[in-house]
Amino acid sequence: MTVPLELSTRAHQTEEPPISYFIQQAVENPNLISLAAGLVDPDSTPIDEVKEALESMLRDPQAAKDALQYGTTQGYGPLREKILRHVLALDQLSPNDVAFSADDVVITTGSQQLLYLIGEILLNPGDIVITEAPSYFVYHGILGSLGIRTLTVPMDEQGMKTDELESLLTRLEQSGELARVKLIYTVDYFQNPTGLTLSMPRRQELLALVQRFSKSQRILILEDAAYRELRFDGVDVPSLKSLDRGNEWVILGLTFSKPLAPGLKTGYGILPRELMAPLLRIKGNHDFGSNNFTQHLIDRMLRGDLYQGHVERLRMSYRAKRNTLVNALAMEFPRALSPIRWTTPEGGMYVWLRFPPEIETGPGSRFMEAALREGVLYVPGAFCYAKGGPVPNHEARLCYGDASHDELREAVRRLGKAAREVLPMEKITIRRFGGCG
Repeated sequence: MTVPLELSTRAHQTEEPPISYFIQQAVENPNLISLAAGLVDPDSTPIDEVKEALESMLRDPQAAKDALQYGTTQGYGPLREKILRHVLALDQLSPNDVAFSADDVVITTGSQQLLYLIGEILLNPGDIVITEAPSYFVYHGILGSLGIRTLTVPMDEQGMKTDELESLLTRLEQSGELARVKLIYTVDYFQNPTGLTLSMPRRQELLALVQRFSKSQRILILEDAAYRELRFDGVDVPSLKSLDRGNEWVILGLTFSKPLAPGLKTGYGILPRELMAPLLRIKGNHDFGSNNFTQHLIDRMLRGDLYQGHVERLRMSYRAKRNTLVNALAMEFPRALSPIRWTTPEGGMYVWLRFPPEIETGPGSRFMEAALREGVLYVPGAFCYAKGGPVPNHEARLCYGDASHDELREAVRRLGKAAREVLPMEKITIRRFGGCG
């Protein structure tokens, strides 16, 4: 008789990530065009730049020895200094303008580790985190594994609707639950999944709201700015962290995965000072520090123009791919009046597609099955909504990062064919939209 194995509560609370099925479909079906996984443009990976930095590092015996040794839990000091200057430069600030320094920077194994570590040091089962709706579904998985209650606020073309957030916080205060609210999470640049950006007025309102409703304890903003450096259109807006000059209210998370290369698996955060010591204690239990060799390599790339030159080329590549995808949508569905709409992002990697309610897009739906038969894959929009709230089932996330231009055009043609299998052609015309409202 086999003796049963007892798993932890957290193991039982941690569900299989929804994207796993779709990645498996893409791997197993070579004829499938995947617009699902958020993979970067393979033709823009910085092979030459990494090679130059690597050879430079290895030619220096002491530098090579340092890179191949253990690092610190917080991360390589010179890289943390460069990261601070880099982040401040994005907001046109100097170190004298803010109350945070390189001592408040931590380097992590991708931004995903930062999200998890923040949950471990701040959240207890039953606590409340507020996110956008829709939002980054992988973060919802983290919250679920920690036993966190996730509440959501809808979006429009300016990002999270702060008037709706105020109403939610007011209701929680009236019900005596405000003390359980610990974090408000936002992907505020070219959001995953919608491609939308939080406007400047909304940024100011969001910061004012957390300050106003922080009564028995401080409510923090977790600013996931993973796509910030991928702007290719429009005017930049300051980070939420730049509005938090005293380093009290905003945790900023960024990554080198999207603007540089995901294989380097290096992210970083800038934290209110009180959080650093507990975070490092838990991170020390995880790994004693993220990959030291990679940190020294990135430090080399930030010394000159290797990094910035690559980012500029990447922006041009993504602008062209964005244009190809939205132009293909307009070509495939040319009629002027239509219930089908999509975002046209000013950066990042995602377009959010909304069908009429008759076209359900979730797993097992007629449209999903037709799309798989035609050989195209997308992320069902329902995955991007937290459990317990309204979950629309007629939306889809399309990623233009990995596919070639020809594949993007063919993928849209296949989506159109799948849609026509579900609804008559006269109901499947299309028009563009600027937001999710």
